[in-house]
Amino acid sequence: MADPNIYGFGHTDAIVSTETQHKVLRNTYWLLALSMIPSVFGAWIGVVTGFALFTATPPILSVLAFLSIAFGFIFAIEKTKHCAIGVYVLLGFTFFMGLMLSRLLSFVLGFSNGASLIMLAFGGTSVIFAIMATIATVSKKDFSGLGKWLVVGVLVLFLSSVANVFLQLPALILTVSILAVIIFSAYILLDVQRIVKGGEKNYISATLMIYLDLYNVFTNLLTFLGIFSGNRNN
Repeated sequence: MADPNIYGFGHTDAIVSTETQHKVLRNTYWLLALSMIPSVFGAWIGVVTGFALFTATPPILSVLAFLSIAFGFIFAIEKTKHCAIGVYVLLGFTFFMGLMLSRLLSFVLGFSNGASLIMLAFGGTSVIFAIMATIATVSKKDFSGLGKWLVVGVLVLFLSSVANVFLQLPALILTVSILAVIIFSAYILLDVQRIVKGGEKNYISATLMIYLDLYNVFTNLLTFLGIFSGNRNN
């Protein structure tokens, strides 16, 4: 039990815990906003330079190379999350993810309405985040039970995405995109509530989780919009 003299007369552990949770949530939102800067910068560099990492390799090797780098970053973030360097590693990761996003952005920008589709996907992602974060913050319902179902959903999405690297079926791409938007929107709800309930006390880890949720919602929403609403230049 914490020493009440540290916090002043009348304070309890529950109050301190609530204050800590609010601090973690506030720091998470600030770092999340900051992490968007290297993401946008990385995406811009990728689009301008025609960044095409892994395109010269077979599809399965491209997937494995991307996963190796991404999980290497995630491992490093978790190892450094208790010190300041963890913030820089996280920002490096978001820059890398921005670079990897540039290929999709370049494809969508090939549509006559590409810029509008990107803004629409960004706006849709923002609305989804605002709704899910609000529900997670104000709702008394415990959403932790969703976790095991979402893990299964992510596994199905991953296997379907890998299969479609070879199959290239538009219907499968569309199905995966819709399900991914739903699943990662639910993950936003789950991850924000985990912070609110005190299940996650490190704001760097919390930022990483929510960033990945938003990244997946945005990319899959943009893919969906590109399939349905993209107008090719003549």
